[in-house]
Amino acid sequence: MILHTLSATPYSVAFSECLAIAKPGDAILLLGDGVYGARPGERVAAALTACGADIHVLETDAQAAGIETLPEEMQIEDMDGFVALTERFARQMAWY
Repeated sequence: MILHTLSATPYSVAFSECLAIAKPGDAILLLGDGVYGARPGERVAAALTACGADIHVLETDAQAAGIETLPEEMQIEDMDGFVALTERFARQMAWY
């Protein structure tokens, strides 16, 4: 099980590679430019939920990007939630 921290833009190679590797039991935390993939109606939002990993979005970055609502399959996380994810997953992979 891996925590993927995904800060790459939704149309980058890194974003696509993360989705190709992530699997059920993993978690993806969208932060930085990665939060744009969580916008409702984005085609990558559907790809995120289809990969089978749990999808989380860092609240402060989503707010900074003007994202007010998320697809129901995604969970919003504050900094405490971010820390809890890092404690839950012994392995982490960062995507830029």
